[in-house]
Amino acid sequence: MMASTSRTPSLASTPRAFRRAVSSLSSRARASVTRASRVEDADDAESRERLEALRRRSTALLERQRLLTERLERRRREREGENDANREREEAAAVREREEAEAEAEARRRADAEAAAASERARAEREAAEAAEAAAQAEARARADAETPKCRERLNIVMVASERARAEREAAEAAEAAAQAEARARADAETPKCRERLNIVMVASECAPFSKTGGLGDVMQSLPKALAARGHRVMVVVPRYKEYDDVYDTDVRVTFNVLGHPTEIGYFHLYRDGVDYVFIDHGAYHHVRDGIYAGDRSDAMFRNSMLCQAALEAVWHVPCGGAPYGDENLIFVANDWHAALLPVYLQAFYRDHGKFEFARSCFVVHNMAHQGRGPLDEFYSLQLPEHYKEHFVLDDPVGGECMNVMRAGLRLSTKVIAVSEGYAWEITTDMGGWGLAPTIREFGPGKLSGIVNGIDLDEWSPELDCHLDGDGYARFPPRGDAFSDGKRQCKRALQRQLGLAERDDVPVLGFIGRLDDQKGVDLIAEAEGWLCSQDAQLVMLGSGRGDLEDALRGMENRHHDKCRAWVGFSVEMAHRITAGCDILLMPSRFEPCGLNQLYAMRYGAVPVVHAVGGLRDTVQQYDPFNGTGNGWTFDSAETHKFIDAINHAMCTYRDFPEAFREIQARGFERDLGWNRAAELYEDRFIDAKYSW
Repeated sequence: MMASTSRTPSLASTPRAFRRAVSSLSSRARASVTRASRVEDADDAESRERLEALRRRSTALLERQRLLTERLERRRREREGENDANREREEAAAVREREEAEAEAEARRRADAEAAAASERARAEREAAEAAEAAAQAEARARADAETPKCRERLNIVMVASERARAEREAAEAAEAAAQAEARARADAETPKCRERLNIVMVASECAPFSKTGGLGDVMQSLPKALAARGHRVMVVVPRYKEYDDVYDTDVRVTFNVLGHPTEIGYFHLYRDGVDYVFIDHGAYHHVRDGIYAGDRSDAMFRNSMLCQAALEAVWHVPCGGAPYGDENLIFVANDWHAALLPVYLQAFYRDHGKFEFARSCFVVHNMAHQGRGPLDEFYSLQLPEHYKEHFVLDDPVGGECMNVMRAGLRLSTKVIAVSEGYAWEITTDMGGWGLAPTIREFGPGKLSGIVNGIDLDEWSPELDCHLDGDGYARFPPRGDAFSDGKRQCKRALQRQLGLAERDDVPVLGFIGRLDDQKGVDLIAEAEGWLCSQDAQLVMLGSGRGDLEDALRGMENRHHDKCRAWVGFSVEMAHRITAGCDILLMPSRFEPCGLNQLYAMRYGAVPVVHAVGGLRDTVQQYDPFNGTGNGWTFDSAETHKFIDAINHAMCTYRDFPEAFREIQARGFERDLGWNRAAELYEDRFIDAKYSW
């Protein structure tokens, strides 16, 4: 049986099938090529889109790189400009310091040369005197030898010649000492006392003797002179309320936007005692010439805003001594709320725009009770940016929400200075801060400090006081070993002038001050019965509230034999009462610094004060056991405590006169001038200069 095999037919054996196979393969190949071509075309389009996107991104990146490069180059140029400016400032400062050092060295060299020349002249004079003495002695001996020897006459001749030569030698030595002292004094005057020279611009609403209502005017009269004496360049900017002697018009006129109104002001100038006094001239100030704080709140705000803006620009426009102050080493000093807008304008109108970058402002608080409060809507009249509003807003639990000008000035100033250390503490308390204590407590000790005022010893010192000339008064030296006779003469003259009995054995009590609640005059009125029952005399001078003026007049009418009330104010009588009274009463409810107690100590009057503010800093309670203290104090504004303090003073006067004189002498020993205070202010200003 044979196996069967199957066989696949070949293409060669089937031509038709072969053609069909070739045709099929060709169709599939064309389809594959077509599909491949489509895929390739699609891939090319996508690639082109991707390439175009990459090209656009590259272009954008290049453009960004170019912008960044330009920005970096611009910043580099700005930094180089700032560095150049800083280098120029540093070089200018170095040049100034070098010039100052050279000037000081030259002054010392001149002084040494003058001292050496004076010493050489005195030495030559002394040698000449000695030669003359020797010649005189030789001549006397020769004359004596030529005559008949008479020992007594010969001795007399020699002694007279020797005495004459000795007197000439002493005169030459005195001349030498005087010349050296003069040279040293001249060198001291030419060498500045300050640690660092500053350009100081002090701004206030009043300045004695041009305008004055209280202690602020006295401070503005004395402190600038003391700072200038230390070597600083000092400008005082105040309103020109009226015509002042020797003040000239600079012909400088500047227009400011004052509360939304274009306002032209003029600058007047006076140079006196080393200080540039610049007066701001405008009709609004002339209108209140007889009452510088007259008018409603809007009037006061207009005057104060104008004063602050004009003061800031004065350093550029007023050619003091031929050259404006400029902005180098510049310290602006704003005094009380009338100038409180100055630190605000300095920051908002200048520093925020790159001007006055290195200028600083200090705010001096003379009286926290006056703050410039008003409705919040008034803020917009100041033309300040909106974000400055927060500095003005005060939500007072007592007075409610309001705009407070002083608050803004305190917050935006570099340093805050109260007029005594005690007052600096008091204004941080809720009782003494008048609503601003929380704001002040934010500052800390680095910003807030206190400096006790001084007094002008050229005006308030008994050996120089022209008001003590005439009517039986007398000048006297402020020394514990030499004041008694002059003080006694002034006391008798005061009693005689006012029609009181001239008695040395009764104490004369004095009061000088404004008649209002602050000064505690009501405590004197309430103590009338006790005071006038004592063997004492009471003299009062002041003006103010009508009811208190009437109370003082009533006291005089009821006790005409021992009480006098001078209602009004007289500078001469203020000096004479201070010189003539034994005890000065200051029952103030609050007293930021106080000057009358300082005047009293200089004139030998013992102060009795309420221990607040500057009174607590300057008057120490008398301690009879240790022999210390320069007055009497009471710790609460209550009539019975006031009476107790007066009683202690009068008992000491009557029963222990020697102890009372010692208390007076200790008052003379205190340094009451402005030199020390000016040095402390200088320290604070330098601290402000380097604060950021």
